[in-house]
Amino acid sequence: ITVVISLLGMILMNQPFTAGVAIAASLAVLVIMLASVTLLPAVLGFAGHKIEALHLPFVAKTAKPFDQTAFYRWSRLVQRLPWVAATVGVAVLLALSIPFLGIRYGFPDNGNDDTSQTSRRSYDLLATGFGPGFNGPMLITVEGASGEPLLAGANALSGTLKADPDLAFVSPAQPAPSGDAAIISLIPKYSPQDERTEALVDRLRDTTIPSAIAGTSLDVNVGGIGAVNIDSTRGISQRLPIFIGAVVLLSFLLLMMVFRSVLVPLKAAVMNLLSITAALGVMALAVNGGPLGDLIGIPDPTPVPSFIPMIMFAILFGLSMDYEVFLLSRIKEEYDKTKDNSAAVADGLAKTARVITAAAAIMITVFLAFVPIPMVFMKMMGIGLAAAILVDATIVRMLLVPATMELLGDRNWWLPGWLDRLLPNIHVEGQELSDDEIDLREAVVAQRTPANIRSETDAR
Repeated sequence: ITVVISLLGMILMNQPFTAGVAIAASLAVLVIMLASVTLLPAVLGFAGHKIEALHLPFVAKTAKPFDQTAFYRWSRLVQRLPWVAATVGVAVLLALSIPFLGIRYGFPDNGNDDTSQTSRRSYDLLATGFGPGFNGPMLITVEGASGEPLLAGANALSGTLKADPDLAFVSPAQPAPSGDAAIISLIPKYSPQDERTEALVDRLRDTTIPSAIAGTSLDVNVGGIGAVNIDSTRGISQRLPIFIGAVVLLSFLLLMMVFRSVLVPLKAAVMNLLSITAALGVMALAVNGGPLGDLIGIPDPTPVPSFIPMIMFAILFGLSMDYEVFLLSRIKEEYDKTKDNSAAVADGLAKTARVITAAAAIMITVFLAFVPIPMVFMKMMGIGLAAAILVDATIVRMLLVPATMELLGDRNWWLPGWLDRLLPNIHVEGQELSDDEIDLREAVVAQRTPANIRSETDAR
């Protein structure tokens, strides 16, 4: 549910392509969730004890007791030095986040492709022969009049635009066959990614064109590749806080209902945001060129499309909360049994660390597979997502969670009484059984021997 909440939050971005991505990805998660609680148990029932017939060599069949594992010892070490662990963890996340402060949004184009690709060679030939702006022409539409008045106004606007020092070419106004509209083609002096192109679009819209058509009834709009990229980037950037706020709030409410706590979901949300910011910092460092950029195939500084942080947040916040729920549900289960917060944290971490580590390793491998893909978009996504999962599974889960939960102690599980009465009860791992119920269940299981099962089958 946390993953679905994160993905469906993209609908709030009010972008045509995000709704389809959000719904399709959410349906995939729901299908897998339903299969995991229906189809998977059925298949395991058919397999029976044969599920362990093909045992991996060099792997012990019997796992160590959890309190003898390295993960348990690590948790106890962190809990002995909680302030040091928390300080180091936060410092590392903040250091990784610093490059994100200098990220430049924009849209990569064929100029960012590898030089071995024909799309890059074509781009370079056009830029050399006709100027870098030829790869990102702009188009101006003129409406609001018809016939000769329209054409005269459009030509006057064209003459004004020719005086702009940042435009390499301005065409005469071309009237539509109907006579009620005209277009003017523009070629900037700079490439579509250049910051000066963005400044040019703003100046045309805010100053040059309004001054040129003052006192007329003309309606003028600026379009083209550069203008579309700017509008899309700004549209997503403006709604990103709404998207993030809604996802964090809904996830916070869900976790508060599950764990009957205020601080646990609040701490989870803050740490997840820190880990995502750190991942975006790693991605920003990679797209700035340098050694990391050379390693993944982005040798030149490249702008980041604004939809990539949006998609990364939707995926990563859901996955991070997924790991968080898995870990905290076991910690909460141990705490409900013993009421010992320190022991519950150590036991919960030791019992879940192997599974979380394995899941993280799978996801990191999947995301790193994006990096060799020639498309620069995929390289950005791959390095960012892989870095996020690595940070989340190591610094957050193995360092910050045990450290902060040790510092907070029993306050982790504080929930005001009035709020407890308002919130519905959601038990992730099911209700706790009483001792009598446990004894009865064990007695029933003990009687279900293969011989008894065959006898019952024959009798039926």
